[in-house]
Amino acid sequence: MNLLSCNGEPVEAALVGAALVNYGHFTSLQVRGGTVQGWALHMRRLQQGTRELFDAELDEAQLLGWLRRALERSGMTDASLRITVFSRAFDFRQPLRAVPVDVLVAVAAPATAPADARAVLPVRYQRELPQLKHVGTFPLFQHRRLALRQGFDDAVFVDAAGRVSEGSTWNLAFLAGDEVLWPQAQALRGTAEQLLIAGLERLGRAQAWREVPLDVLPGCSGAVACNATGLWPLARIGDCRFADSQALLERLRQALAQEPWQPL
Repeated sequence: MNLLSCNGEPVEAALVGAALVNYGHFTSLQVRGGTVQGWALHMRRLQQGTRELFDAELDEAQLLGWLRRALERSGMTDASLRITVFSRAFDFRQPLRAVPVDVLVAVAAPATAPADARAVLPVRYQRELPQLKHVGTFPLFQHRRLALRQGFDDAVFVDAAGRVSEGSTWNLAFLAGDEVLWPQAQALRGTAEQLLIAGLERLGRAQAWREVPLDVLPGCSGAVACNATGLWPLARIGDCRFADSQALLERLRQALAQEPWQPL
């Protein structure tokens, strides 16, 4: 079930043309009982993308009103939301021309993180404009598809210098000794990752930020993936297996629980 609305109103056919241009950005989040975690982070992401792509600002109060209206129309209080910012007036021939921005809201059934530990395939890939959660998702899904063909559950990206950066649609953390290790390379810094970092800080748990080349992975005992749907353990990356991913998962769940759920 997907319900789409744009600027608070049902979608009209004219939106199809805008989809062909593929110029915009988005954020995805989970709603439970009409509440969300980390709304300020999602709003910051949306404002950053709107400024960079359109030299414009979003009206937060108006956006929240559209989200509430979309949820009311869906009849769901638990849901997945995707908020996409684009412009039906954008012309790639005149990309500097000022245009009004449009907001597309998709409401779908709530999503949950995978229950089982996953095996992921390291692949050489660097996300374009990693500071933006833009709509250019083709290579992300294609790399996931190719990894599945090889018997893995997903793909994890490794840059030209051999450093682990991020998963196809997720960030990841490692357990190195007693530290939670966040790999440093160019990547989209997700809202879940930021919530976990803040939660670990509140709990006083050790964490570090370092480059993680593939040959360093055997020195890590656990790995966990994270995005807006939640957290899940990684059993292995390529041939490197992790024995303590469940222990890391529990530690990160405690950290995420430090972030309150707030009404939309």
